[in-house]
Amino acid sequence: MQHQSKLPNVGTTIFTVMSQLANKHDAINLSQGFPNYPSSEQLNDFVTNALHNGYNQYAPMPGNLDLRLAIAHKYEKLYSSSYHPETEITITAGATQAIYTIVSAFVKTNDEVIIFKPAYDSYQPNIEINGGKAITVQLSAPDYTVNWQEVASLISSKTKMIIINTPHNPSGTIWSKDDMLELQKLTNGTDIIVLSDEVYEHIIFDNEQHQSVCLFESLKQRSFITASFGKTFHNTGWKIGYCCAPDYLMAEFRKVHQFNVFSVHHPSQKGIADYMQNAETYLGLNSFFQQKRDLFLSLISNSRFKFKPSQGTYFQVLEYSGISNEYDVDFAKRLTIDKGLASIPLSIFNEQQKDDKVLRFCFAKTEDTLIKAAEILCSI
Repeated sequence: MQHQSKLPNVGTTIFTVMSQLANKHDAINLSQGFPNYPSSEQLNDFVTNALHNGYNQYAPMPGNLDLRLAIAHKYEKLYSSSYHPETEITITAGATQAIYTIVSAFVKTNDEVIIFKPAYDSYQPNIEINGGKAITVQLSAPDYTVNWQEVASLISSKTKMIIINTPHNPSGTIWSKDDMLELQKLTNGTDIIVLSDEVYEHIIFDNEQHQSVCLFESLKQRSFITASFGKTFHNTGWKIGYCCAPDYLMAEFRKVHQFNVFSVHHPSQKGIADYMQNAETYLGLNSFFQQKRDLFLSLISNSRFKFKPSQGTYFQVLEYSGISNEYDVDFAKRLTIDKGLASIPLSIFNEQQKDDKVLRFCFAKTEDTLIKAAEILCSI
């Protein structure tokens, strides 16, 4: 039998390629974005207690109510913004499922969706599998700033959605208040939906503030926020996330969600809800990860790599043009095989694989791991 693929250009992801290469050559793996230290014992205990106290059947389709209440409280506390826990918050199987479900609920054949590259690798396939067309805005190293005149020129009657990501993976940059105001101005008076991927909202450095779409009232009324507990609580393998949106948008989201996953792991939801009663569980992440960023950058300060300190996320981009003219994928593979250190080349996420000679390194690692990685980088 022969079938025409709905995603003919999708192969093995660069994350899988680099992790497999790291395993094969026993390299330090700073490629994929996951910590190499455990999640909180207290959080684990809360989940275990939930397992032993009856939270073993299906959660409500929108998610455990205690968790939705905790999320609503968080938005009121941090942003003075309200999302109704019954109609405007849904718990998902990670932020990736939330993103896919949002796109599936709204994007139809020939709809256009604007994305900013380098982009998280799920965005474009999600659009294409639903018959839409990705319209790309290419950002360039080292600043990755948005040309809003270019964005305005790409908006048309076919534009269904704009997907943004701040703090930005893979570049580690953040959008400013002015950026959000420009986005709000461009979308006012339109039917465009904004999907705001904010999974790293609690990891921002140097006393900067996260500019969530919920801080801009007109923007909020057309926007989804997607978020990840895995990124926040160091347990990416749990695959628990959530999304927030005005009720009229969330109603459409839930129509797809109920036939996609329906609900997600109930004891984890209850455990996270109990853990979030102490706001310091997420408010302390900025300083926790800034210490790791600062350690990593201090250790490589005398290396031949160039960098601008990451503004957010737990990724640091390093530019290597002073070391090699190799294509970034080739340089990343050689660094893994010959030097024992795995990273992610950014050209994979760019339009036409634009090569800025930069690699992404994850610093959500133990101090010992970062020291060993820095020794390798300084030896090059």
